Amino acid sequence: MPNTESVNPRFADIDSWPTTEAVEAMLEGQMSAVASIKGQTRQIAAAAETAAARLQNGGRLVYVGAGTSGRVAVQDGVELGPTFGWPDTRLLYLLAGGTDALVHSAEGAEDDADDARSRIDEAAIGRGDVVIGVAASGRTPFTIAALKAAKEAGALTIAIANNAGTELLDAADHGLLAATGSEAIAGSTRMKAGTAQKAILNLLSTAIMLRLGRVYRGLMVDMVISNEKLLNRAFGIVRSLSNCSEAMAVKAVHLAGNDIKTAVLIALGKNPLEAAALLREHGGILRDAVEALDGNAS
Repeated sequence: MPNTESVNPRFADIDSWPTTEAVEAMLEGQMSAVASIKGQTRQIAAAAETAAARLQNGGRLVYVGAGTSGRVAVQDGVELGPTFGWPDTRLLYLLAGGTDALVHSAEGAEDDADDARSRIDEAAIGRGDVVIGVAASGRTPFTIAALKAAKEAGALTIAIANNAGTELLDAADHGLLAATGSEAIAGSTRMKAGTAQKAILNLLSTAIMLRLGRVYRGLMVDMVISNEKLLNRAFGIVRSLSNCSEAMAVKAVHLAGNDIKTAVLIALGKNPLEAAALLREHGGILRDAVEALDGNAS
């Protein structure tokens, strides 16, 4: 039996404990879940660097999973658009049971390896794509089959699991393990396992975005400006990165059509066409564009 599904005798009577004690014990588990990732930082970094290199030429990030693990994976992906400006057209979710499984349990679908292979084929997964499979047990047939099919199609594959020595980790180019052990409530991988999965996904996807130049000086320069709060945040980002006046920041953002990177270069003295061209010349990476601008100035 996978460690994530084994019974921990310590919690055999948790249902009879005072609620405060039960919550404290569960919190302890959540903290240990995050701590379990500490030994995986090099592996996460290596996976992120390889993934970013694949994605530079227009590939997709594909999230695969079933049940809790699938829902955790989707939660990571949907945040990449508003946070980093990652296009919806470059995101794909392959969930056992389909998207309806986000809100309705479809536990039996996790055993359908044929469906997983069909979905990979239908999505035309290829060499430019990065496929991330998540399964607490590391033994979910749907997720294993999807990763194997994606790898055969030439995609980069990354696996996240909570049990060592499992087929999912072995099937991927990069296997990331969070050995969270048994749960306070046996088999409830929405607890420690899910927390560790979410933490790994946060680290992995954010590191990918760092390497793709979607962060500059700790700021979200590809952020999608979708409301007044974010528009004001964009003004602040431009001011911070260009040391310009508030009025100039506002003007630059408007001239740039709400594109923060272009606005920074406008605030640094370029006109909109020059700013856009400079960004294109440097692959959309603002740091490189600013350094080139500084080099030309000197």
